[in-house]
Amino acid sequence: MERHAPNKWILGLQHTVAMFGATVLVPLLTGLDPSVALVSAGAGTLLFHLITGGRVPVFLGSSFAFIAPMVAASKAGFSIAAIGGGIAAAGLVYALMALVVTAIGSERVRRVFPPVVTGPVIVVIGLTLAPVAIDMATKGWLLAIVTLAAAIVAAVFFHGLFKMLPILVGVGVGYVVALFTGAVDLTPVREAAWVGLPAFTWARFELGAVFLIAPVAFVTVMEHIGDILTNGRVVGQDFFKKPGLHRTLLGDGAATALAGLIGGPANTTYSENTGVLAVTKVYDPAILRIAAVFAILLGFSPKLAALLQTLPVGVLGGISILLFGMIASVGIRTLSEAQIDFTHSRNMIVVALILVLGLGGAVADLGTITVAGAEVPLQASGMALAALVGVIVNLLLPVEIDEPEA
Repeated sequence: MERHAPNKWILGLQHTVAMFGATVLVPLLTGLDPSVALVSAGAGTLLFHLITGGRVPVFLGSSFAFIAPMVAASKAGFSIAAIGGGIAAAGLVYALMALVVTAIGSERVRRVFPPVVTGPVIVVIGLTLAPVAIDMATKGWLLAIVTLAAAIVAAVFFHGLFKMLPILVGVGVGYVVALFTGAVDLTPVREAAWVGLPAFTWARFELGAVFLIAPVAFVTVMEHIGDILTNGRVVGQDFFKKPGLHRTLLGDGAATALAGLIGGPANTTYSENTGVLAVTKVYDPAILRIAAVFAILLGFSPKLAALLQTLPVGVLGGISILLFGMIASVGIRTLSEAQIDFTHSRNMIVVALILVLGLGGAVADLGTITVAGAEVPLQASGMALAALVGVIVNLLLPVEIDEPEA
């Protein structure tokens, strides 16, 4: 046992590197603190493993699905504390879905969220963020192009672990070029301490922010289901049965609620780390818990946080073009792998409604409520509305519609 201990720590560090780029990118895009994101990701992962009995080898990092509503909440004037309250409320949505799964069974959940629904919803998540990436890239096209090119080269031509880290490679190359072109001021890095507390922001619950952010959890539940299925296929186990989808949902929700309460971005199960599992073929969940400990330790380094905050907007824009596009590509791959037949009108209708409602920014006005003498509008975001409509239409339309003749 002693002989294998160092290997586990090295493998754990590798998982930390795999999740690092995406986990710190979300707070950089939304104005949150990267150090808090690292701490909440690590602590959330440990909490997930506690709730699921340490059976599922996953890492939970910052969720990209919440970027759009978080940015919208910020533009609407909500504080970071209020945004944290909305994220914490999203964690309660996960808990609610866990109760639903317990009541109806995980097999029925598989039928409610088939690939014809989850695929286009994931596409919407990626393409909704596309304008954010382009807006950042326009603030430094040279750095954006260099960053994007480096990430593409890493993804296509590199081998081994570095092939799994195109985000980190792209950002690293872009940052080096920015240093040589004088686009980075390192003064905050030099002045920061090596060790210190992250800038935790305790959540404050404001209904406007809650109703703007929390409904996105209904969409990310689909992402969670897909990630758990994929992780199970890689590992060779059915995690829907043991520890059960209700436990993994509750673990994800608890991690998200914890993150929101301390000012971090929402958490989600990371496919980056599932990719590392596939490469290494080492499925010990304890290794993911080691990675979580590394993430927490990194979060308590103000110097690292200062370094991350000096990343030029152009570099973030370049990597976001690839990252958000890859999210949309995962949705297309979901449809392709499920062999969805688009000669059937019902399939085209379900996908069409989700894409138009989600990408068109449709909003369901649910009226208003009075809070402390002020009228607060209740609305469902386009993404959540698109997912809800897709689920309902897919359940209502008969499978036999437009069946090709034998």
